[in-house]
Amino acid sequence: MAKSGEASVKRINLALQGGGAHGAFTWGVLDRLLSDERIAIDGLSGTSAGAMNAALVVDGWARGGRDGAREALDTFWRRIGDAGRFSPLAPSPIERWFGGWSYDRAPAFAWFDAMTRFLSPYQTNPFNYNPLRRILERSIEFDCLRACTDMRLFISATNVRKGKNRIFTSEEIDIDVLLASACLPHLFHAVEIGEQSYWDGGFLGNPALYPLIYNCQSRDIVIVQINPLEILETPRSAAAILDRMNDISFNAALIAEIRAIDFVGRQLDQHRLQEGRYKHMLLHMIEAEGALREFGYASKIAADRHFLEHLRGIGERAADAWLAANFERLGAETTLPVERFLSADQRQPARVAGAPSR
Repeated sequence: MAKSGEASVKRINLALQGGGAHGAFTWGVLDRLLSDERIAIDGLSGTSAGAMNAALVVDGWARGGRDGAREALDTFWRRIGDAGRFSPLAPSPIERWFGGWSYDRAPAFAWFDAMTRFLSPYQTNPFNYNPLRRILERSIEFDCLRACTDMRLFISATNVRKGKNRIFTSEEIDIDVLLASACLPHLFHAVEIGEQSYWDGGFLGNPALYPLIYNCQSRDIVIVQINPLEILETPRSAAAILDRMNDISFNAALIAEIRAIDFVGRQLDQHRLQEGRYKHMLLHMIEAEGALREFGYASKIAADRHFLEHLRGIGERAADAWLAANFERLGAETTLPVERFLSADQRQPARVAGAPSR
Protein backbone atom coordinates (compact mmCIF):
# COMPACT_ATOMS: atom_id res chain seq x y z
CA MET A 1 0.00 0.00 0.00
CA ALA A 2 1.36 3.38 -0.96
CA LYS A 3 1.77 5.96 1.78
CA SER A 4 0.62 9.55 1.51
CA GLY A 5 3.13 11.63 -0.40
CA GLU A 6 4.73 8.71 -2.27
CA ALA A 7 2.56 9.26 -5.32
CA SER A 8 0.06 11.81 -6.45
CA VAL A 9 -3.48 11.14 -5.29
CA LYS A 10 -5.92 10.50 -8.12
CA ARG A 11 -9.61 11.17 -7.63
CA ILE A 12 -12.10 8.79 -9.18
CA ASN A 13 -15.82 8.20 -9.30
CA LEU A 14 -17.16 4.71 -8.68
CA ALA A 15 -20.17 3.20 -10.47
CA LEU A 16 -21.26 0.02 -8.71
CA GLN A 17 -23.51 -2.56 -10.36
CA GLY A 18 -26.08 -4.65 -8.56
CA GLY A 19 -26.13 -8.43 -8.62
CA GLY A 20 -27.42 -9.79 -5.33
CA ALA A 21 -24.88 -11.85 -3.41
CA HIS A 22 -22.39 -11.24 -6.22
CA GLY A 23 -22.09 -7.78 -4.68
CA ALA A 24 -19.48 -9.44 -2.45
CA PHE A 25 -17.20 -9.23 -5.51
CA THR A 26 -17.56 -5.44 -5.27
CA TRP A 27 -16.79 -5.66 -1.54
CA GLY A 28 -13.39 -7.11 -2.48
CA VAL A 29 -12.82 -4.45 -5.16
CA LEU A 30 -13.67 -1.63 -2.75
CA ASP A 31 -11.54 -3.03 0.03
CA ARG A 32 -8.53 -3.07 -2.28
CA LEU A 33 -9.16 0.45 -3.61
CA LEU A 34 -9.69 1.85 -0.11
CA SER A 35 -6.40 0.33 1.05
CA ASP A 36 -4.50 2.33 -1.57
CA GLU A 37 -3.87 5.90 -0.40
CA ARG A 38 -3.11 6.99 -3.96
CA ILE A 39 -6.84 6.70 -4.68
CA ALA A 40 -9.46 9.22 -3.49
CA ILE A 41 -13.18 8.88 -4.16
CA ASP A 42 -15.12 11.86 -5.49
CA GLY A 43 -18.56 10.28 -5.93
CA LEU A 44 -20.33 6.93 -5.97
CA SER A 45 -23.35 5.79 -7.96
CA GLY A 46 -24.87 2.46 -6.99
CA THR A 47 -27.78 0.18 -7.70
CA SER A 48 -29.13 -2.73 -5.63
CA ALA A 49 -26.16 -4.46 -3.96
CA GLY A 50 -24.02 -1.71 -5.47
CA ALA A 51 -26.19 0.86 -3.67
CA MET A 52 -25.57 -0.87 -0.35
CA ASN A 53 -21.84 -1.08 -0.98
CA ALA A 54 -21.75 2.60 -1.91
CA ALA A 55 -23.74 3.62 1.17
CA LEU A 56 -21.48 1.55 3.41
CA VAL A 57 -18.40 3.28 2.01
CA VAL A 58 -19.81 6.77 2.61
CA ASP A 59 -21.11 5.96 6.08
CA GLY A 60 -17.92 4.20 7.13
CA TRP A 61 -15.78 6.98 5.69
CA ALA A 62 -17.75 9.59 7.63
CA ARG A 63 -17.15 7.69 10.86
CA GLY A 64 -13.56 6.55 10.37
CA GLY A 65 -12.00 7.41 7.02
CA ARG A 66 -10.54 4.62 4.90
CA ASP A 67 -10.38 2.12 7.73
CA GLY A 68 -13.92 3.00 8.76
CA ALA A 69 -15.20 2.34 5.24
CA ARG A 70 -13.40 -0.99 5.02
CA GLU A 71 -14.72 -2.01 8.44
CA ALA A 72 -18.29 -1.05 7.49
CA LEU A 73 -18.11 -3.23 4.37
CA ASP A 74 -16.59 -6.13 6.26
CA THR A 75 -19.18 -5.99 9.03
CA PHE A 76 -22.13 -5.82 6.65
CA TRP A 77 -21.08 -8.74 4.46
CA ARG A 78 -20.22 -10.89 7.45
CA ARG A 79 -23.68 -10.23 8.83
CA ILE A 80 -25.12 -11.25 5.47
CA GLY A 81 -23.11 -14.47 5.67
CA ASP A 82 -24.23 -15.13 9.25
CA ALA A 83 -27.88 -14.61 8.26
CA GLY A 84 -27.54 -17.10 5.41
CA ARG A 85 -25.74 -19.77 7.40
CA PHE A 86 -28.79 -21.98 7.65
CA SER A 87 -30.44 -21.01 4.37
CA PRO A 88 -32.35 -23.88 2.72
CA LEU A 89 -30.99 -22.67 -0.63
CA ALA A 90 -27.42 -23.53 0.32
CA PRO A 91 -26.07 -26.76 -1.20
CA SER A 92 -25.06 -29.65 0.99
CA PRO A 93 -21.34 -30.37 1.52
CA ILE A 94 -21.63 -33.24 -0.98
CA GLU A 95 -23.25 -31.00 -3.60
CA ARG A 96 -20.55 -28.39 -3.05
CA TRP A 97 -17.86 -31.05 -3.39
CA PHE A 98 -19.13 -32.12 -6.79
CA GLY A 99 -20.65 -28.89 -8.03
CA GLY A 100 -18.35 -26.16 -6.77
CA TRP A 101 -20.33 -22.99 -6.08
CA SER A 102 -23.38 -23.91 -8.17
CA TYR A 103 -26.53 -23.47 -6.11
CA ASP A 104 -28.86 -24.30 -8.98
CA ARG A 105 -28.86 -27.97 -7.99
CA ALA A 106 -30.14 -27.34 -4.47
CA PRO A 107 -33.64 -28.93 -4.17
CA ALA A 108 -34.89 -25.94 -2.18
CA PHE A 109 -33.91 -23.61 -5.00
CA ALA A 110 -35.90 -25.63 -7.55
CA TRP A 111 -38.97 -25.36 -5.32
CA PHE A 112 -38.36 -21.65 -4.66
CA ASP A 113 -37.83 -20.88 -8.34
CA ALA A 114 -41.03 -22.63 -9.35
CA MET A 115 -43.04 -20.89 -6.64
CA THR A 116 -41.92 -17.39 -7.68
CA ARG A 117 -43.04 -18.04 -11.26
CA PHE A 118 -46.64 -18.62 -10.24
CA LEU A 119 -47.14 -16.59 -7.06
CA SER A 120 -46.34 -12.93 -6.36
CA PRO A 121 -44.57 -11.79 -3.18
CA TYR A 122 -47.87 -10.27 -2.09
CA GLN A 123 -49.08 -13.87 -1.80
CA THR A 124 -45.94 -15.67 -0.63
CA ASN A 125 -44.74 -12.90 1.69
CA PRO A 126 -47.91 -11.06 2.84
CA PHE A 127 -46.15 -9.32 5.74
CA ASN A 128 -43.34 -8.12 3.42
CA TYR A 129 -40.54 -9.52 5.55
CA ASN A 130 -37.12 -8.50 4.25
CA PRO A 131 -34.09 -9.72 6.25
CA LEU A 132 -31.96 -6.97 4.73
CA ARG A 133 -33.85 -4.29 6.67
CA ARG A 134 -32.59 -5.46 10.05
CA ILE A 135 -29.02 -5.90 8.76
CA LEU A 136 -28.98 -2.41 7.24
CA GLU A 137 -30.39 -0.91 10.45
CA ARG A 138 -27.47 -2.43 12.35
CA SER A 139 -24.83 -1.61 9.73
CA ILE A 140 -25.41 2.00 8.61
CA GLU A 141 -25.78 5.23 10.60
CA PHE A 142 -27.86 7.18 8.12
CA ASP A 143 -27.36 10.51 9.90
CA CYS A 144 -23.61 10.16 9.39
CA LEU A 145 -24.11 9.13 5.78
CA ARG A 146 -26.32 12.13 4.98
CA ALA A 147 -23.90 14.52 6.73
CA CYS A 148 -20.82 13.31 4.84
CA THR A 149 -19.42 15.99 2.52
CA ASP A 150 -16.22 14.21 1.46
CA MET A 151 -17.92 12.29 -1.36
CA ARG A 152 -21.22 12.41 -3.23
CA LEU A 153 -23.63 9.48 -3.25
CA PHE A 154 -26.29 8.62 -5.84
CA ILE A 155 -28.70 5.68 -5.56
CA SER A 156 -30.92 4.44 -8.43
CA ALA A 157 -34.44 3.05 -8.08
CA THR A 158 -37.17 2.43 -10.66
CA ASN A 159 -40.47 4.26 -10.29
CA VAL A 160 -42.99 1.48 -10.92
CA ARG A 161 -45.93 3.56 -12.09
CA LYS A 162 -44.02 6.17 -14.08
CA GLY A 163 -41.49 3.77 -15.58
CA LYS A 164 -38.65 6.20 -14.92
CA ASN A 165 -35.34 6.05 -13.11
CA ARG A 166 -35.17 8.01 -9.85
CA ILE A 167 -31.80 9.14 -8.53
CA PHE A 168 -31.69 9.69 -4.78
CA THR A 169 -28.90 11.96 -3.56
CA SER A 170 -26.95 11.78 -0.32
CA GLU A 171 -29.34 14.02 1.59
CA GLU A 172 -32.35 11.82 0.72
CA ILE A 173 -30.95 8.40 1.46
CA ASP A 174 -32.43 6.24 4.19
CA ILE A 175 -33.09 2.55 4.63
CA ASP A 176 -36.16 2.59 2.38
CA VAL A 177 -34.16 4.09 -0.49
CA LEU A 178 -31.60 1.27 -0.27
CA LEU A 179 -34.32 -1.38 -0.07
CA ALA A 180 -36.08 0.22 -3.04
CA SER A 181 -32.89 0.11 -5.11
CA ALA A 182 -32.61 -3.63 -4.36
CA CYS A 183 -36.31 -4.52 -4.66
CA LEU A 184 -36.65 -7.47 -7.02
CA PRO A 185 -40.38 -7.50 -7.80
CA HIS A 186 -40.69 -11.29 -7.81
CA LEU A 187 -39.31 -11.45 -4.25
CA PHE A 188 -40.50 -8.32 -2.41
CA HIS A 189 -43.34 -5.84 -2.33
CA ALA A 190 -42.65 -2.56 -4.08
CA VAL A 191 -41.10 -0.06 -1.65
CA GLU A 192 -43.30 2.96 -0.97
CA ILE A 193 -41.47 6.30 -0.73
CA GLY A 194 -43.71 9.31 -0.53
CA GLU A 195 -46.60 8.64 -2.89
CA GLN A 196 -44.57 6.50 -5.31
CA SER A 197 -43.69 2.81 -5.53
CA TYR A 198 -40.20 1.62 -6.43
CA TRP A 199 -38.52 -1.51 -7.76
CA ASP A 200 -34.89 -2.43 -8.31
CA GLY A 201 -32.89 0.37 -9.91
CA GLY A 202 -31.19 -2.06 -12.28
CA PHE A 203 -34.06 -1.94 -14.75
CA LEU A 204 -33.13 1.60 -15.83
CA GLY A 205 -29.68 2.25 -14.42
CA ASN A 206 -27.24 -0.43 -13.32
CA PRO A 207 -25.60 1.82 -12.33
CA ALA A 208 -26.46 5.31 -13.56
CA LEU A 209 -23.40 7.21 -14.81
CA TYR A 210 -24.90 10.62 -15.56
CA PRO A 211 -25.12 11.81 -11.91
CA LEU A 212 -21.34 11.41 -11.68
CA ILE A 213 -20.83 13.42 -14.88
CA TYR A 214 -22.97 16.37 -13.80
CA ASN A 215 -22.27 16.49 -10.08
CA CYS A 216 -18.64 15.44 -9.52
CA GLN A 217 -15.33 17.04 -10.40
CA SER A 218 -13.36 13.95 -11.38
CA ARG A 219 -13.49 12.95 -15.04
CA ASP A 220 -12.64 9.31 -14.25
CA ILE A 221 -15.50 6.84 -13.78
CA VAL A 222 -14.52 3.35 -12.67
CA ILE A 223 -17.36 0.89 -13.30
CA VAL A 224 -17.38 -2.22 -11.13
CA GLN A 225 -19.25 -4.71 -13.31
CA ILE A 226 -20.96 -7.82 -11.98
CA ASN A 227 -23.39 -8.88 -14.70
CA PRO A 228 -21.44 -10.47 -17.57
CA LEU A 229 -21.67 -8.75 -20.93
CA GLU A 230 -20.90 -11.96 -22.82
CA ILE A 231 -21.47 -15.65 -22.13
CA LEU A 232 -19.93 -18.67 -23.81
CA GLU A 233 -23.02 -20.62 -24.84
CA THR A 234 -26.75 -20.21 -25.29
CA PRO A 235 -28.64 -20.96 -22.05
CA ARG A 236 -31.12 -23.84 -22.20
CA SER A 237 -32.56 -24.35 -18.73
CA ALA A 238 -35.41 -22.11 -17.58
CA ALA A 239 -33.31 -20.66 -14.74
CA ALA A 240 -30.34 -19.99 -17.03
CA ILE A 241 -32.56 -18.32 -19.63
CA LEU A 242 -34.09 -16.07 -16.98
CA ASP A 243 -30.64 -15.23 -15.63
CA ARG A 244 -29.40 -14.23 -19.07
CA MET A 245 -32.52 -12.15 -19.70
CA ASN A 246 -31.77 -10.30 -16.47
CA ASP A 247 -28.12 -9.80 -17.44
CA ILE A 248 -29.10 -8.28 -20.77
CA SER A 249 -31.85 -6.04 -19.39
CA PHE A 250 -29.76 -4.92 -16.40
CA ASN A 251 -26.79 -4.08 -18.65
CA ALA A 252 -28.86 -2.24 -21.27
CA ALA A 253 -28.98 1.20 -19.65
CA LEU A 254 -25.28 1.05 -18.77
CA ILE A 255 -24.35 0.15 -22.34
CA ALA A 256 -26.44 3.05 -23.65
CA GLU A 257 -24.67 5.51 -21.35
CA ILE A 258 -21.23 4.16 -22.27
CA ARG A 259 -22.07 4.61 -25.96
CA ALA A 260 -23.28 8.17 -25.36
CA ILE A 261 -20.16 9.10 -23.39
CA ASP A 262 -17.95 7.59 -26.08
CA PHE A 263 -19.84 9.53 -28.78
CA VAL A 264 -19.42 12.85 -26.97
CA GLY A 265 -15.75 12.10 -26.35
CA ARG A 266 -15.11 11.43 -30.04
CA GLN A 267 -16.95 14.62 -30.98
CA LEU A 268 -14.74 16.59 -28.59
CA ASP A 269 -11.59 14.93 -29.95
CA GLN A 270 -12.63 16.00 -33.46
CA HIS A 271 -13.50 19.54 -32.26
CA ARG A 272 -17.13 19.16 -33.28
CA LEU A 273 -18.34 20.03 -29.78
CA GLN A 274 -17.23 22.93 -27.64
CA GLU A 275 -14.96 22.18 -24.69
CA GLY A 276 -16.44 23.65 -21.53
CA ARG A 277 -20.02 23.03 -22.54
CA TYR A 278 -19.32 19.29 -22.69
CA LYS A 279 -17.19 17.19 -20.41
CA HIS A 280 -14.70 14.65 -21.70
CA MET A 281 -15.16 11.65 -19.40
CA LEU A 282 -12.65 8.84 -18.96
CA LEU A 283 -14.14 5.39 -18.52
CA HIS A 284 -12.62 2.40 -16.76
CA MET A 285 -13.93 -0.98 -15.65
CA ILE A 286 -12.99 -3.52 -13.01
CA GLU A 287 -14.55 -6.89 -13.75
CA ALA A 288 -13.95 -10.62 -13.55
CA GLU A 289 -16.37 -11.78 -16.23
CA GLY A 290 -14.64 -15.10 -16.74
CA ALA A 291 -14.97 -16.01 -13.07
CA LEU A 292 -18.42 -14.60 -12.31
CA ARG A 293 -20.24 -16.09 -15.29
CA GLU A 294 -19.42 -19.57 -13.98
CA PHE A 295 -21.85 -19.11 -11.11
CA GLY A 296 -25.51 -19.91 -11.70
CA TYR A 297 -28.56 -17.76 -11.17
CA ALA A 298 -29.24 -19.22 -7.72
CA SER A 299 -25.89 -18.01 -6.41
CA LYS A 300 -27.13 -14.42 -6.63
CA ILE A 301 -29.59 -15.09 -3.80
CA ALA A 302 -27.25 -17.34 -1.81
CA ALA A 303 -25.77 -15.79 1.31
CA ASP A 304 -23.37 -18.58 2.20
CA ARG A 305 -20.45 -16.97 3.99
CA HIS A 306 -17.84 -19.18 2.32
CA PHE A 307 -19.17 -18.17 -1.09
CA LEU A 308 -19.19 -14.48 -0.13
CA GLU A 309 -15.56 -14.72 1.00
CA HIS A 310 -14.71 -16.46 -2.26
CA LEU A 311 -16.28 -13.60 -4.23
CA ARG A 312 -14.47 -11.06 -2.10
CA GLY A 313 -11.16 -12.70 -2.98
CA ILE A 314 -11.98 -12.55 -6.69
CA GLY A 315 -12.78 -8.85 -6.32
CA GLU A 316 -9.56 -8.07 -4.48
CA ARG A 317 -7.46 -9.79 -7.11
CA ALA A 318 -9.34 -8.09 -9.95
CA ALA A 319 -8.84 -4.65 -8.40
CA ASP A 320 -5.19 -5.35 -7.68
CA ALA A 321 -4.55 -6.37 -11.28
CA TRP A 322 -6.48 -3.37 -12.58
CA LEU A 323 -4.50 -0.92 -10.43
CA ALA A 324 -1.19 -2.43 -11.53
CA ALA A 325 -2.16 -2.07 -15.18
CA ASN A 326 -4.04 1.23 -15.16
CA PHE A 327 -3.23 3.51 -12.23
CA GLU A 328 -0.83 5.68 -14.23
CA ARG A 329 -3.45 6.12 -16.96
CA LEU A 330 -6.06 7.60 -14.60
CA GLY A 331 -6.74 11.21 -15.46
CA ALA A 332 -5.15 10.79 -18.88
CA GLU A 333 -7.12 8.29 -20.95
CA THR A 334 -9.99 5.85 -21.07
CA THR A 335 -8.91 2.29 -20.31
CA LEU A 336 -12.30 0.67 -20.90
CA PRO A 337 -12.34 -1.16 -24.26
CA VAL A 338 -15.38 0.75 -25.49
CA GLU A 339 -15.54 -1.26 -28.72
CA ARG A 340 -16.97 -4.16 -26.70
CA PHE A 341 -20.10 -2.07 -26.18
CA LEU A 342 -20.48 -0.86 -29.77
CA SER A 343 -22.07 -2.54 -32.76
CA ALA A 344 -20.14 -2.61 -36.04
CA ASP A 345 -21.80 0.53 -37.43
CA GLN A 346 -21.13 2.44 -34.22
CA ARG A 347 -17.38 1.78 -34.54
CA GLN A 348 -17.22 3.99 -37.63
CA PRO A 349 -15.85 7.54 -37.26
CA ALA A 350 -18.30 9.72 -35.36
CA ARG A 351 -20.39 12.06 -37.52
CA VAL A 352 -23.16 14.50 -36.70
CA ALA A 353 -25.83 15.94 -38.92
CA GLY A 354 -24.47 18.89 -40.86
CA ALA A 355 -20.87 18.25 -39.86
CA PRO A 356 -18.38 17.91 -42.71
CA SER A 357 -16.86 14.47 -43.22
CA ARG A 358 -13.11 14.06 -43.26
